[in-house]
Amino acid sequence: MKYDAGQYDVIVIGAGHAGCEAALAAARMGCETLLITINLDMIAFMPCNPSIGGPAKGHVVREVDALGGEMGRNIDKTFIQMRMLNTGKGPAVHALRAQADKFLYQHTMKKTIEETEHLTLRQGMVEELIVENGQCVGVITKSGAEYRAKTVVLTTGTYLRGKIIMGELIYESGPNNQQPSVNLSANLKELGLKLVRFKTGTPPRVHKDSIDFDKTEIQPGDENPKFFSYETEYSDNEQLPCWLTYTSEETHRIITENLHRAPMFSGAIEGTGPRYCPSIEDKIVRFADKPKHQIFLEPEGKHTSEYYVQGLSSSMPEDVQLRMLRSIPGLERVEMMRTGYAIEYDAVVPTQLWPSLETKVVPNLFTAGQINGTSGYEEAAGQGIMAGINAARKAQGKEPVVIERSQGYIGVLIDDLVTKGTSEPYRLLTSRAEYRLLLRHDNADLRLTPIGYEVGLITEERHNKFLRKKQMVEQEIERLKSAKIRAEQELLDMLASIGSAPISNTVDALSLLRRPEVTYAHIEPFAPSPEALTEEMKEQVEIQIKYSGYIEKQLLQVERLKKMEKKRIPSDIEYAEVHGLANEAKTNLAKIRPLSIGQASRISGVTPADISILLVYLEHYNRVVAARGS
Repeated sequence: MKYDAGQYDVIVIGAGHAGCEAALAAARMGCETLLITINLDMIAFMPCNPSIGGPAKGHVVREVDALGGEMGRNIDKTFIQMRMLNTGKGPAVHALRAQADKFLYQHTMKKTIEETEHLTLRQGMVEELIVENGQCVGVITKSGAEYRAKTVVLTTGTYLRGKIIMGELIYESGPNNQQPSVNLSANLKELGLKLVRFKTGTPPRVHKDSIDFDKTEIQPGDENPKFFSYETEYSDNEQLPCWLTYTSEETHRIITENLHRAPMFSGAIEGTGPRYCPSIEDKIVRFADKPKHQIFLEPEGKHTSEYYVQGLSSSMPEDVQLRMLRSIPGLERVEMMRTGYAIEYDAVVPTQLWPSLETKVVPNLFTAGQINGTSGYEEAAGQGIMAGINAARKAQGKEPVVIERSQGYIGVLIDDLVTKGTSEPYRLLTSRAEYRLLLRHDNADLRLTPIGYEVGLITEERHNKFLRKKQMVEQEIERLKSAKIRAEQELLDMLASIGSAPISNTVDALSLLRRPEVTYAHIEPFAPSPEALTEEMKEQVEIQIKYSGYIEKQLLQVERLKKMEKKRIPSDIEYAEVHGLANEAKTNLAKIRPLSIGQASRISGVTPADISILLVYLEHYNRVVAARGS
């Protein structure tokens, strides 16, 4: 029996990493928001790796924070290890990664949600969307509760028709043996949304006391850790080490001899898996020449003995997994607490979305996270905050916000999904961004805080602090231009010690800092900085000075791109009528319906020649429209 359960501005379905960010964003923007999820005990759950960040992913977490999201603040409160990766490379690929206390991470996020104004939390299974006059206006749960709203955000993760696979054992389930969502998947198909079947997986968990750590290599956290959130200034979190070991010849032999029992090779798995995060059996087959593969042993929290075996994702039968584990140095007597598994699920074909993440087929319905074909908590959070912002803005009668590719990795992620689609679970990589030097880990606040402030997710106090930082960085760069350093013996000795050429007279501090081998710390004794300048500000100054030439080149490229993005394409263009376009271009343009020439140029199968023809057609089209108007 259906009953009226309430009216809201925004409803968010699912409380994973996308759903949490979407609901918090909408509520903080003043919308009465309902967050409904199958199990309240699984809010912000980490069914796979208990970590946040890493290459490209860490950039996204900083961007979510710069926009006013929660993931960065939450991991800063709950990390048990923090490391900056790729420090031996350039700043474009520096990436922060945190090991999370997965249970504390969940509880802390749940507490934040429960204490947020305008946000209502409910446990329930959504089975149907309410669509009236072609628009989504609410949801119906399994218990008959009918909730109405101006906009709905769908963040179902891997729950849609979820199926767990371990060797010959196959059963319907969401992650970690949770209830799957079956009827909602069928409802989406009925509404005209195209779905695709994807697969992901997780490794076994083992008992800490059964590991021989003497046979492994310790991987400690940073002595002076940095943080994800620009609001975090200090942490006294105790750090726990991770441990490194490797597969052995015996591991590879066990896997090879049991490939006939591996679901991905026997045909039991129909979904496409992530190329950049393969199972161990897939690695052994694809990289048969490699004698060993890295295995990281990672604690799942301070108050549990479970260790996550990163690098050993598998859907092999349970008995094979145990034999595999015990063939690895340090794990000879290991006790397996949870078996690894593969999970299949339905995802929405993301080219059915506008860049705002609203579906083209059902207005007022937004999707975010793994339902859009991505993998990873961070990619989910990045989409979640944007879907939440845009669902709230639509409910408020405002235009959507779209992050450009030159503004953030979130922009790259969403543009890739809605313009190119994906044939496998999408993972964000630094190589996907053409403006990597602009989209650094250190400057996410400079890129996106103004947007967060404009939409109402950044407080006045935080915005003023951001403006002061920006001003101080600019002033310090100007100061270093005029600060003269004389060729005194102490300076010459310092330059010699780092292999840098001597100076003969005086030089300005900025020119000296441009040298690759010279750091801010090297010149500070000779051109002392203002006391108020923080280490983070100094890092920002150094990067901007050292890479100014490259940054300027990328900014010029961005300006050229903006001209293409400003050339808007009317929504009623009939591509079939555009003479000269290749048939593939006509088909793909009609399917994606790009909003600009810039977006059209990134669609698969659309060539530069097609863009030239489209530009000529648009000039003629606009003249005809203008003539009709006059």
